[in-house]
Amino acid sequence: MKNKISFAAKLRYKFDNTLSKGIVALISWLALITLLMIILSAVIFVWINFKDTSETGELGFWEALWGSILITLGQGLIEGDTWFFRVIELIVLIGGIFVASTLIGILTTGLEEKLEDMRKGHSFVIEKDHTLILGWSTKIFTIISELVDANKNHKDAKIVIMADMDKVEMEDEIRARIPDTKTTRIICRTGNPIDLVDLEIGNFNDAKSIIILSADTEHPDTYVLKSVLALTNNPNRKKEAFHIVAEIKDKENMEAAMLVGNNETVFVQTVELIARVATQTCRQSGLSIIYTGLLEFTGDDIYFKNEEQLAGKKYQDILYYFEKSSVIGIMKGDKIFLNPTNETIFETGDKIICISKDDDTIIYAPQEDYKITKSAVVDKTVAEQKPERNIILGWNAKGFSIVQMLDGYVFPGSDTKIVSEIDISEGIEEIKSTIKNQNISYSIGDITKRNTLNSENIQSYNNVIILGNDNIETQEADAKTLIALLHIRNMVSESSKNFNIVSEMYDIKNRELAEITNADDFIISDRIISLMISQLSENKDFQKVFDILFDEEGCEIYLKPAKNYITTNVAVNYYTVLESAALKNETPIGYRINSLSKDSENHYGIVVNPHKNKIITFSDEDKIIVISDK
Repeated sequence: MKNKISFAAKLRYKFDNTLSKGIVALISWLALITLLMIILSAVIFVWINFKDTSETGELGFWEALWGSILITLGQGLIEGDTWFFRVIELIVLIGGIFVASTLIGILTTGLEEKLEDMRKGHSFVIEKDHTLILGWSTKIFTIISELVDANKNHKDAKIVIMADMDKVEMEDEIRARIPDTKTTRIICRTGNPIDLVDLEIGNFNDAKSIIILSADTEHPDTYVLKSVLALTNNPNRKKEAFHIVAEIKDKENMEAAMLVGNNETVFVQTVELIARVATQTCRQSGLSIIYTGLLEFTGDDIYFKNEEQLAGKKYQDILYYFEKSSVIGIMKGDKIFLNPTNETIFETGDKIICISKDDDTIIYAPQEDYKITKSAVVDKTVAEQKPERNIILGWNAKGFSIVQMLDGYVFPGSDTKIVSEIDISEGIEEIKSTIKNQNISYSIGDITKRNTLNSENIQSYNNVIILGNDNIETQEADAKTLIALLHIRNMVSESSKNFNIVSEMYDIKNRELAEITNADDFIISDRIISLMISQLSENKDFQKVFDILFDEEGCEIYLKPAKNYITTNVAVNYYTVLESAALKNETPIGYRINSLSKDSENHYGIVVNPHKNKIITFSDEDKIIVISDK
């Protein structure tokens, strides 16, 4: 037998449901109660047939109604000569006070809730052509700074950040780290980047590019892949392709990443990227400075430009046509050719790839006479290849990748020693079966102890790589790296031999501390990743260029002795350098003056994309920076 629900219970149930709708429902109920109270009091006033003392005749309903409204609002009383009438007036007045105070309380609460909701940043972003950043990490400050520099020529650039953090907290941190955002507006919103509803807040369909940052979780790649999937398979997505840039830490997740990316996402393999830069940098002093300069928006950057007047020209001739820009290759369709053969023909629809201060400084300006000093051009001197001795101090997830990558560079018979506090003996045995040119040895030791470094005879090695320990807190890991670096530099100063050192730092703020030891102590950190992500968010084709530069089998950036190109101690213009390099089928992009290698104000002697009419005198220790296949 069903229980019979009373009318009062049904009424209370409906009343409760109405109240759950929020502040508007409460105000509506309050207005209804007030109206009923006013009408009821007006009826009572008429019913007792009270006569107004200020007017002749009986008090009508409408006059009584108006009087009740005034009493409710506390604006006046209807004059009467009976206590019964005065009691009714008092009741109405008290009811009005109750209604007014309740209304003020409701409005105050509603306003506070609305302000709190606005503070949390849950409102929809009404912007177009903005850069949308999903997630939050320490890399975000570098990314924002770079995008601000990239947008300095745009009057109303926008960056929208959506992360599972408090909106005000995000804004405060950004203001503290980046006080001047120039022409760029920063909009923060609170939301979960893998939630379909929250994603709508960032207006992802109208964003010109989307950056997905790796979360500080146990499985960061899973978080990134879910975010990408939430965008590419979103039921409310636009028909046009997205421009997404995302981090992937484990290369084993790349296959899954390419599936969910749907050809709309460029993935930055952070571990592989840092390993590649560290491998190349340890063998060529100054290379990390060049890479950082090319990745930053503040210096000379890589651009793609269609120059129809170049149609039918040979690559070797094109190199001379841009005085303030350094041509480094040709883009044919979606394929990139860096340092192509001199006979490669530029065809209609092709784009030149060049290094320039800005896209408007790429000016086609051929000259009749380039004033090349032919007598200063020298033949190429092939450096004798011989086995190397490399040592890796410390260990993390990049270690095995670095060892494998080194195998593609070193001459057979080379030695690589690993010193680490972490027991990696099992991994060492596995990797030995995959390498051909190195003899791998391993020992356990504390790299911050001078005795450990002395026992390894550091001075006997050609290249040193110091890796941070990713199993401990960031600042502690950087402190260990810095201590090892200081010991090694002291050992170098006590010996006559110098060698290349590359050291990894996790926190960009510790870079300056490390650089005081010596200008050649190149620091590899999250900054490289942040710069790469920033560049890719502006142009996807940028990845194709660096995929070639970071592949040991393709063209790379080399710093080669200037005496292999130009007669030293003779003043020549840069066109002469270009002539010598072009004859060797190499593409020059700059030079390094050895006497300035310790001078940070002069970019450690490195000059990328010099004006070709500039007169330079090289010494035997100076270097020419070229893109070459060997």
